[in-house]
Amino acid sequence: MNLVLRAVAAIALLLCGLAHGREPSVPAAGGSSTTTLESREAYSQPSQALPPALLAGFFAGRSLFRQVWIIAPALDGEVDGLGPTFNRASCLACHLKNGRGGAPESHEEPLRGMLVRLSVPGIGPHGGPVPHPVYGDQFNDAAIPGVQREGRVAIDWIRHDEVLADGTIVELRRPVVSLAEPGFGPPGDDILLSPRIGAPVFGLGLLEAVSEKTMRELAARAKPDGVRGRVNEVWDHSLGRTVIGRFGWKANAGTLRQQIASALLGDLGITSTVLERENCPPAQRACADAVNGGTPELSEAQLQAMVLYHQALSVPAARTHDDPAALRGEQVFHRAGCGSCHLPQLTTGTHEQHAWLSHQPIAPYSDLLLHDMGEGLADDRPDYLASGREWRTPPLWGIGLTALISERESYLHDGRARSLIEAILWHGGEAQAARERVRALPAAEREDLLRFLRSL
Repeated sequence: MNLVLRAVAAIALLLCGLAHGREPSVPAAGGSSTTTLESREAYSQPSQALPPALLAGFFAGRSLFRQVWIIAPALDGEVDGLGPTFNRASCLACHLKNGRGGAPESHEEPLRGMLVRLSVPGIGPHGGPVPHPVYGDQFNDAAIPGVQREGRVAIDWIRHDEVLADGTIVELRRPVVSLAEPGFGPPGDDILLSPRIGAPVFGLGLLEAVSEKTMRELAARAKPDGVRGRVNEVWDHSLGRTVIGRFGWKANAGTLRQQIASALLGDLGITSTVLERENCPPAQRACADAVNGGTPELSEAQLQAMVLYHQALSVPAARTHDDPAALRGEQVFHRAGCGSCHLPQLTTGTHEQHAWLSHQPIAPYSDLLLHDMGEGLADDRPDYLASGREWRTPPLWGIGLTALISERESYLHDGRARSLIEAILWHGGEAQAARERVRALPAAEREDLLRFLRSL
């Protein structure tokens, strides 16, 4: 069987190599893990550097990522265990084509590519948020038969117009979140809510390989315009120690293993060898008494396959080199000061598991650090060292394919921005000076800037 799997993997690797198309003629965004594909599958390609022996594991992880999980018990015990409470039945539901989720447009529309983090004031045992005593640390709007769902999330929008220096009017909106139909009573006035859309999942192995030393040096480096930046330090259940955070909107996970295990438990109710206890707060007795898919529901081999899948997804190549407007826009990007946080280039360190991720020049357009983004973007919910105003700099690589792959544009942590210019105009705090420079741009230069971002 192993020989068959290896043969299939080798053939698949060859086909994927052909699908990647031409060799990039500009510095590759993801080093050797770069694809020049520009279709809706651009976020879904395995790295050409992935050793053939690992390709079967990659596809096993892909199957699990796309899998619609079912309620236990089931004949196929490898994919059962959904719930007892959950948000969606598959990873793909919030990360269509490995891209970003989005926010609902109206009060009545259910959340599909979004979830809501919960906590109450205080600091947990390892320095993290304190879960709500009744509803936990994530609001689950779905449940299996016989179990009460936690309720429904309703999103309303407050809108206002921003006027740019040339008179252009841009409508901005911000969400107001409420918990409707709470299944276990009112959550109380001290609850802290933070809506989050699903983020793109490609290139994560390369970000995992950026060394702690590099991140601390970036945090210590002097920057213009009052820009600071700092690392988050978070608890890793698998390692049993505090590590630097690099994944999630507030950099609240330090390793892909931790990030994936947390998402499986919070989003799907699937336990793993990292987080073995069901997501059932004490008040939810039916949840605790429900039949599960085993302890844990995801095997160690399955978890490793999912980690490998996320580590090995390629990064789309930038399309700047043959576009004069994009090249001009790149200069505007740097003149405005955007590159102080959206750092164009990093070099990965030594990845402990995979040499093919090590020592790669990459262009994520992120420093992976926390920055104070001002009151306009604040969720007022601390997460380890991250304050209620701080967010990790999201990578910009591949952002120009968002509309094609996700079938909509939805930016920032809560999906409030429906265009790149909206996202820029929400920047405040450490990014306020850069935002004001963009606001003052002539229309032609602003369009060049947006052309550059769409070329990434």
